[in-house]
Amino acid sequence: MELVYTIYLFLNLAPWLVLGLPPIWTQPEQVHLSYPGVPGSMEVTWTTFNKTDSTVEYGLLGGRLFDLSTQGNSTLFVDSGDEKRAMYIHRVILIGLKPTATYVYHCGSDEGWSDVFYFTALNDSVHFSPKFALYGDLGNENPQSLARLQKETQMEMYDVILHIGDFAYDMHEDNARIGDEFMRQIQSIAAYVPYMTCPGNHESTYNFSNYRNRFSMPGQTEGLWYSWNLGSAHIISISTEVYFYLDFGQELIFRQLEWLEKDLQEANHPENRAVRPWIITMGHRPMYCSDDDQDDCTKFDSYVRLGRNDTKPPAPGLEDLFYRYGVDLELWAHEHTYERLWPVYGDKVYNGSMEQPYVNPKAPVHIVTGSAGCRERTDKFNPNPKDWSAFRSTDYGYTRMHVVNASHLYLEEVSDDQNGKVIDSIWLVKEKHGPSAWL
Repeated sequence: MELVYTIYLFLNLAPWLVLGLPPIWTQPEQVHLSYPGVPGSMEVTWTTFNKTDSTVEYGLLGGRLFDLSTQGNSTLFVDSGDEKRAMYIHRVILIGLKPTATYVYHCGSDEGWSDVFYFTALNDSVHFSPKFALYGDLGNENPQSLARLQKETQMEMYDVILHIGDFAYDMHEDNARIGDEFMRQIQSIAAYVPYMTCPGNHESTYNFSNYRNRFSMPGQTEGLWYSWNLGSAHIISISTEVYFYLDFGQELIFRQLEWLEKDLQEANHPENRAVRPWIITMGHRPMYCSDDDQDDCTKFDSYVRLGRNDTKPPAPGLEDLFYRYGVDLELWAHEHTYERLWPVYGDKVYNGSMEQPYVNPKAPVHIVTGSAGCRERTDKFNPNPKDWSAFRSTDYGYTRMHVVNASHLYLEEVSDDQNGKVIDSIWLVKEKHGPSAWL
C-alpha cells in the first residue's frame, strides 16, 4: 500500500516537478534585418533565451541552399523589470553581397534554426530608385496597418522600411514580453527588408534599454542617431527624445548636435551633394503639427524646433540647423494622424509657387505619419490649423516614398481604413539642392 501511495503521489506531483524546471530556449525568434550602411552588406539580428552560437547560413536564390555561412556574436540583455528576464541578442553582418541579388537564409545554430527567409541585397548605385514604407507608432495591440504592410513587403513592394519611433506600446511591459511579442509580429516584415528605426518616447523606460538592445543600426550610438546612404539620398535618423528626458543626460543633446552638424557638413561637400542630392531626416516628435493634444509640436516654442533655454548652456533646436544645410524632407511621427505640410520655415509657408508648391520649394517639406495603429487609437485635429497645414487625415495608415532620381521624389499616404486607398500624394521636385535652393 505504501508503494502504491508513493507512486500515486509521484504521478500527481510530476507536472509540478516538470514545471519547476527551466525550459530550454535555443530556437531563434524575432528575426529582423538592418542595413549597416556599407555597400554589399546586411545585418541579421535575432533572439534566443539560452546562450547559443550565432550563425547565418545563406545562398543565392536558385543556387545551392545555405552554400555560405557567417558567424557573429551575441550579447546578454537583462531587462530591468522585476523578473530581470534575460535574453541573448544575436548579430551577424553579411558582407560581399552582390547588389540586387536575392539571398535565401536562416539563422541560429545546431541547437535550433529559424524559418527560411529571403532578402534582396541593396543596390549600391547612386542611380538606384529605392522604395520605402514609413510610419511610426505601431503597437502590439491594435496594429491595424500591420497585415497590409506584411503582405506588401512580401510582394516586394519595398526596399526598406522606416519605423519612426514608438514600438509595441511598450517593449518593456510585462517584463519585456510585450517587446518579444511585437518583435515576433514584425518578423514577417523585418526578416525580408532592412527595418531602420529611431527612438520614440514610448521607448524611454529604463533609459531606452529595450530599444538600444533589440535593434542594430549603423554607427556606434546604439541606434540613437546615425546616417546612411541609399540611391541619391542621404538619410539621417535622430533622437528627438534627448530634448525631453534630461535625467538621462543633458549632454546627449549636445553630442547629437555636434555629430549632426558634422554629418550635414560632410553631406553638403560639393562632391557628396552632387551624387546624393537628397537629404532626408527622420525623428519621432515633429516640429510642427495641428493635432489638438498640447504636444510639443502644437506649441510655437517647440523644443525640437527651437530648443530649450532651461539647460546650461541653452540647447539649440533643429529647425535652423536643417534649414542652414538644405535638408529637403523631414519625416516625423508621434501624432497618431497623417499630416502633410506646405514647405515651411520659421512658422511661415515658402511654396515654390501657388500653382506648384512642391516644385523648387523655398523651405523643407514636413510629413507626419504616426497612424499605423496602436492601443492609444488615432488623435484629433485642431479645427483651425495654421497656414502651413496642407492635408490632414485621422485614418489609420502609413506612407510610401519613392526616391525616383536626383530631382524627383514621390510620396503617398495609404489609408488602411479605406482598404488601401491612396488618399494623398505629392511629387517633390527640386532642380537644385542645398542651402542655395532656398534663395
